[in-house]
Amino acid sequence: MTATDAPPSPHPYHRLDISAQDFWDRDFRSRDDAFAELRAEEGLSWHRPVDAIFPHEETGYWALTRHADIKFASQRNDLFGSSFGISVDPMPAEIQRGISFFLSMDPPDHTRYRRLISMSFTPRQVRRIEDQIKNNSREIVDQLIEDLRAGKQVDFAADVSTKLPMRTISDMIGIEPEDREKVAYAAECLFSTTDADYASLEERAIHTMTQLGILTQAGKDLAVLRRAEKREDLMSNIVEAEVDGHRLTDDEIGAFMVLLGSAGNDTTKQTTSHAFRALLDSPEQIAWLLDDFDNRIDGAVDEFVRWATPVLSFARHALVDTELSGTSIAAGEKVGLFYCSANRDQTVFDRPYEFDITRSPNPHLGFGGGGAHFCLGSQLAKMQLRHLFYELLTRVPAVELGEPEYLHSNFVHGIKRMPITLA
Repeated sequence: MTATDAPPSPHPYHRLDISAQDFWDRDFRSRDDAFAELRAEEGLSWHRPVDAIFPHEETGYWALTRHADIKFASQRNDLFGSSFGISVDPMPAEIQRGISFFLSMDPPDHTRYRRLISMSFTPRQVRRIEDQIKNNSREIVDQLIEDLRAGKQVDFAADVSTKLPMRTISDMIGIEPEDREKVAYAAECLFSTTDADYASLEERAIHTMTQLGILTQAGKDLAVLRRAEKREDLMSNIVEAEVDGHRLTDDEIGAFMVLLGSAGNDTTKQTTSHAFRALLDSPEQIAWLLDDFDNRIDGAVDEFVRWATPVLSFARHALVDTELSGTSIAAGEKVGLFYCSANRDQTVFDRPYEFDITRSPNPHLGFGGGGAHFCLGSQLAKMQLRHLFYELLTRVPAVELGEPEYLHSNFVHGIKRMPITLA
């Protein structure tokens, strides 16, 4: 059944159509004007389903736009679950599980798989990863400087932002250099299915499944290789990890590969692009940061993530009849968690529309609203941002950025292209 002949909506749709395709073509600040209206109203707002590439019977979703509401829904796994899907877009739950692995699970399954992955990050492995991140950051900036001085056309998004997270993931799990571009493209496509640069509307379902298959198979192939020949990498730890007598199957490792390749890649990439642009627009903040980099960078990174909000939204489903902000929510109804709105909530953030790396406290929801699903890779993302921005801010000569070209998406706050030249 398609959206056009779906069952009638149980609630009237809100006059602000945040499900419309053209809404997500607007700039971030313009979109947030609409979210600010929703935050100011009483209760929650009900919205029509997003136009989908898969058949569905969804009738709509409740939009959670306030910081407090998203934190509540994130931390109450007894009321709001993930096993029916975490995408605001209508998408079969089994496909979502293939893309997001244990993100689309509820405790106790989610707890078990999270422990399996967490125990693979041994102290020795983390030290090794950090050394690789330092070296990769230096090499990426070396190449950037060389290309700029040679007068080459340089795209900051492709030539800097994309490279570090993909190299980090590749080094962590042992993807061969010749396979990295293919894996990176597949991961990017999964977060970009609504953008015509990747596939037309008619092609999107097939394109999504094709890229999903590439990532899944890459994970399975690596698992087979590491069981036969162990290496000093994360994949070797993952195939041997065991919790309560359970080890990951090859299919599960394939699903984890999808999660790592997408969530672990695109989010750090987008934060890098947005934060670098914001910093170049605020040279006084660069000076303040460099005056005591080691002691100030962690707070700055939190503002990088708040400002970028690389993941715009996730979803949950009510597991029981409940109430939030005075609105009754029936069991089975979807709620959209709009982090992009929460991170501009004026009741929580002073001057929310200003980029300010001195901001403290900074309770942003860029890594989720807490609870069982708080981002497992948050520390790895922060580590990458710390080392890459040290290299960028201490070594790159004066540069200018061209106008960014943004990704069309209600899921990722993405910059597809952003030219950079010597000033």
